[in-house]
Amino acid sequence: MSRAATLTLGGGGNKIAPMDRLGRLIILAVATVGIATGCGVAYQAGTRIKAAHIADSLRVGQSSPEIHRRFGEPDIRQYLPGDTEVWSYPAKPNSNDLTAALLYTSTKDGDQGTFLDLKFAGGKLVSWTKAEHTMPLKGHTGIGMGIGGGPVGNGTETTPGAVHY
Repeated sequence: MSRAATLTLGGGGNKIAPMDRLGRLIILAVATVGIATGCGVAYQAGTRIKAAHIADSLRVGQSSPEIHRRFGEPDIRQYLPGDTEVWSYPAKPNSNDLTAALLYTSTKDGDQGTFLDLKFAGGKLVSWTKAEHTMPLKGHTGIGMGIGGGPVGNGTETTPGAVHY
């Protein structure tokens, strides 16, 4: 090899041909994209595992505070007449957006997907099933930060008789 066709790294005399360097940059770029893609895929897999765990752990008659304590805040809450609530935990989110499914790590406004719906009557679990939903708009007014916070959302979430945590 001629001296003009090689690169010397450091003082150790290691020589790397320019094509090897390009190859390493390509591998690094592919690995970076793979890792970024892996985040969305990992989120999808984790979400499915969590939904299966929730479904396997449920028993009719469990209280809504007990479910909330064990599994956290659902992605969607619906308050229905007659002291009835439906909580929706994601099972297969982002089904309408390939980019979100591969790169994004949580559901966002307008995403469609499969959810595990838990139905409560009088604060007690009565049934659960899988259902298709579109994530509702969250009433964002822009980016804001602060301590002590103010009201969240657009004020329509408060329903008489609903249990809030």
